Amino acid sequence: MRVLGVDPGLTRCGVGVVDGGPGGRCKLVHVEVVRTPPDADIGARLLALDLAFTAAIARYQPDVVAVERVFSQHNVRTVMGTAQAGAVALTAAARAGVRVAMHTPSEVKAAVTGSGRADKAQVTTMVTRLLKLSDRPKPADAADALALAICHCWRSPMQTKMQTKLQQRLAVGR
Repeated sequence: MRVLGVDPGLTRCGVGVVDGGPGGRCKLVHVEVVRTPPDADIGARLLALDLAFTAAIARYQPDVVAVERVFSQHNVRTVMGTAQAGAVALTAAARAGVRVAMHTPSEVKAAVTGSGRADKAQVTTMVTRLLKLSDRPKPADAADALALAICHCWRSPMQTKMQTKLQQRLAVGR
């Protein structure tokens, strides 16, 4: 499975592409950080992100786009920008007909480090090891995007099984 992971942000947005599967080794395909100027118009910034996501999806042909689910932060302005960037990634994937998935930060941290409370340095260290990279992905947004892609590779089969079971139970109850 090929997964394009997106660590959403308006100023710095991580985009990572990984090939892998459940329980198996993941392989780095591509990683980048898309940047937009903080003083630019919000519409121009979102358009720049859309163009970058659209290009990455067209170039790398992922089976799924995994985006970090926005969680409540103390800074409303930051969470709004993160949510807007994430929504643009989801829209670009939907436009291309690519499945989308969302994962919480703690889910991603637990998948790659074993602890949902891991810090950014621990996530970066584990992404470097898991992908057998010679250098640490920088900045942290790049490592986070790769962690999202790895998380989805490893967790999606179980999530699919759980969803299928739930749908079967709901169908029987009707």
